[in-house]
Amino acid sequence: MKLATVKIADAPHWGVIEGEMFYDVGSVLRARYADLKSAIAGGLEGVAQARAQAQATKLEALSFLPVIPNPDKILCVGLNYEMHRQETGRPEVAHPTIFARFANSQIGHMAPILRPKLSNDLDYEGELAVIIGKPGRYIPRAEAMAHIAGYACYNDGSVRDFQRHTMQFTPGKNFPDTGAFGPWMMTPDELGPLAALRLQTRLNGEVVQEARIEQMIFDIATQIEYCSQFTRLEAGDVIVSGTPGGVGAKRNPPLWMKPGDVVEVEIDRLGILRNPVAQEA
Repeated sequence: MKLATVKIADAPHWGVIEGEMFYDVGSVLRARYADLKSAIAGGLEGVAQARAQAQATKLEALSFLPVIPNPDKILCVGLNYEMHRQETGRPEVAHPTIFARFANSQIGHMAPILRPKLSNDLDYEGELAVIIGKPGRYIPRAEAMAHIAGYACYNDGSVRDFQRHTMQFTPGKNFPDTGAFGPWMMTPDELGPLAALRLQTRLNGEVVQEARIEQMIFDIATQIEYCSQFTRLEAGDVIVSGTPGGVGAKRNPPLWMKPGDVVEVEIDRLGILRNPVAQEA
């Protein structure tokens, strides 16, 4: 099942995507679930059945919001592909490198990523996002995958000079309208095995990043186990699982996203997240 949060006539809706149509399941289940995060917390119970009663809208007639506009937490994993670790010159580590992104820094599919007034050093980071379904604390690695509600594409747009101001990544990872999330999430049963899936980032049609999910240093189960040790994972939380090598900051000369560019993140079977780049007003 593919699920998305969208805007129709300036109002948010959530529902099921099939082909080129959006089915407004959220309106059918309004009394039970306030939003997609609530439906995930409810185990998506009743969603498939409500699809038959839901009003359909063509995708071209709506705009996409971040898959989960209101997660309790967005936990991002840094330096999680060996090629990226090597290009940054960072040492090997025994535990995942975790930083946080704020929900109000996110945008949906086809919304513009904004280059801020304060910097031109706007970089792409194509990633696989993991949406938590079953909450928990101290989740064993062997049980971790059962806590996943679904997966989505993510572009962890990064303002590199602000990221480098100190050893903490937070400032460079939270500029408004830099974290693209979508177009939809896909449930694990529909997506199937992760390991061989290809993650690819393209800037103006040119491939700038490419890797297989199996090339992660810390796999998804390890990330969930580790994150659940220091915080309780809640339904709708998002783990952004790391980016491959090829980031613009480590090219010579650097390759920054600029107004007029189009950036795409594609993951096999999951879909394509596409965003134009614009200048902050």
